[in-house]
Amino acid sequence: MPVYAIETKNLTKVFEKKAKTEGKGLKRFFRRVRPKKEELVAVDHIDLRIKEGELFGLLGPNGAGKTTTIKLLSTLLIPDDGTATVNGYDVVKQSQEVQKSIGIVTGGERGLYWRLTGRENLWFFSQLYNVPDRIAKKRIDELLKLVELEKRADEHVEKYSRGMKQRLHVIRGLVNDPQILLMDEPTLGLDPGSAIVIRDFIKKELQEKLNKTILHTTHYMEEADQLCDRIAIIDHGKIIALDTPENLKKKMRRTNVISMNVSNLQQADEEKLRSIEGVKKAVIAFTDPTVGKASIKIHCDNAEEVMPAATEFLIKSGARIMTLEQTKPTLEDVFISLTGRKLRD
Repeated sequence: MPVYAIETKNLTKVFEKKAKTEGKGLKRFFRRVRPKKEELVAVDHIDLRIKEGELFGLLGPNGAGKTTTIKLLSTLLIPDDGTATVNGYDVVKQSQEVQKSIGIVTGGERGLYWRLTGRENLWFFSQLYNVPDRIAKKRIDELLKLVELEKRADEHVEKYSRGMKQRLHVIRGLVNDPQILLMDEPTLGLDPGSAIVIRDFIKKELQEKLNKTILHTTHYMEEADQLCDRIAIIDHGKIIALDTPENLKKKMRRTNVISMNVSNLQQADEEKLRSIEGVKKAVIAFTDPTVGKASIKIHCDNAEEVMPAATEFLIKSGARIMTLEQTKPTLEDVFISLTGRKLRD
């Protein structure tokens, strides 16, 4: 293996999108207005160095550039600028060698053939990688046992639960026995119980037992905190922070965090909360705007001073406070401190 399992330098991907033309109907036709092309920088000059055997997290909201990064590293997209190497191979100049080195795992239910059995799905993908028949059969049996699907292996995938399908997704990425796994939101849409099973498997089996190098994208803060050795926080295509989960949170240790759940809150109250003396950041996320139901995060230097003022303001504005507590900083608080908004906004 090279010094780094995955390395990018100024990696960039830009997409073109059409701008809306001015005018409507015949007016636009007679003017012969051509829409101007706008650029969307999906991945913006990112630098990453992921060590062999590391479980590295790419944490960010939807649309931040996580999936585009995975597609660049897996050779599905060609960079517009910068370079990337996977297992020492250049993703553009040595794309076939890169493809042999990686396994790709995605979230959701795409990527499996529902009319085939679990075993048939794995066999099909093993043949795409030219895995010899004898090795493929043995490996498929081992993988099915690894995720406790051996008893359901010969049933059609359409009969599987969502959690079972995702376990099959994970081992599908292992049929070629890659040293590097690119996992794009592998727990997306799973119920909490199934998500825990997948997370445990990734950490204990894939990293600790099999020593796989894993690039894991997610927008779940708890998942990144539990699993990853290091995390890069990405937003609008840029890496805005990179460190271990503990070190990222240490940078927030001097900041007090007040968490509330309220109802009957007004949309305009966010700016008013920010104007309270001592408040550094205040972010409101409405869970049910029709009844003003929301969660509030307030960052401040002294919670004992800010909490009474914030509660007094909310009560006077007509809001009903359901829960109120001072909490320890989380990765979401790190994101709020960097961007001024919640991760899932």
